[in-house]
Amino acid sequence: MNDALVLTRAERAWQVLDGVLDPEVPVVSVRDLGIVRDVIEGEAGAITVVVTPTYSGCPATEVIEQSIVAALEAAGLGPVRIEMRRAPAWTTDWMSEAGRRKLREYGIAPPGPVAPSLGVPLRFVPRVRVAALACPRCDSMNTERISAFGATACKALWRCRACGEPFEHFKPI
Repeated sequence: MNDALVLTRAERAWQVLDGVLDPEVPVVSVRDLGIVRDVIEGEAGAITVVVTPTYSGCPATEVIEQSIVAALEAAGLGPVRIEMRRAPAWTTDWMSEAGRRKLREYGIAPPGPVAPSLGVPLRFVPRVRVAALACPRCDSMNTERISAFGATACKALWRCRACGEPFEHFKPI
């Protein structure tokens, strides 16, 4: 066997995590969202997965933890430990480009990068309002925000004036 092709347990764990989908947006993985911050191989054989939830009150946090543990144990990589790390706070800048693409294909306008001049990753000042977003269905920029909140607090509800379809926007934070 070629030693260059042998993966460490942590590398195998990262591959498995590519298949663990977010329960609220089941087209993006926990890796795509950037909520898995690290995978650490422990001395006692356990793998620790460092997770930063999208926000501290996220109702999907427990389901995500359980899904990560189940997937890694099913792949023979257990025992698995989850370490919740809330600082630094999660930011949409941690999302992968593949994750942004998957959101767009799913019909959710992905967040753009957060401007460092506005403060990253957490700020307690009003956010600059987005003038317009490209519709994820027809690419028109003739869109409007109709609600600051969508199905979850991390999304806003928008409408395309060109095709008439509503869509959600994953807010940049």
